Amino acid sequence: MRCLIVDDNESFIEVARTFLEQDGLCVVGVAATAGDALRQVEALRPDVILVDIFLGAESGLALAARLGEMDGERAVILVSTHAESDVSALISESGVAGFLPKADLSAEAVRSIVDGRTP
Repeated sequence: MRCLIVDDNESFIEVARTFLEQDGLCVVGVAATAGDALRQVEALRPDVILVDIFLGAESGLALAARLGEMDGERAVILVSTHAESDVSALISESGVAGFLPKADLSAEAVRSIVDGRTP
């Protein structure tokens, strides 16, 4: 499974990349902005895109909506340091495949969401 990580926190990106790759996911790229993410998606064709809900000055939710409009081939999973209960209304309106708190991010959790299971 090919994965793109979109987050404005460089430290998180490196930790997430290491954990996901150790668990067998292929992190094909990273992006810190919505524009860079859209370019990366076109160029790299990832299977799953992890998008931080709060992407610096930009909205990860708006990016997720744009990614969903591109095609249905990719799973978009929102991630955040916030608990799901804190952002559940935002998530339910977003049309994404799922949500993972950053503390619970793992390859198995990503695979579960992509496969339509509860992580």
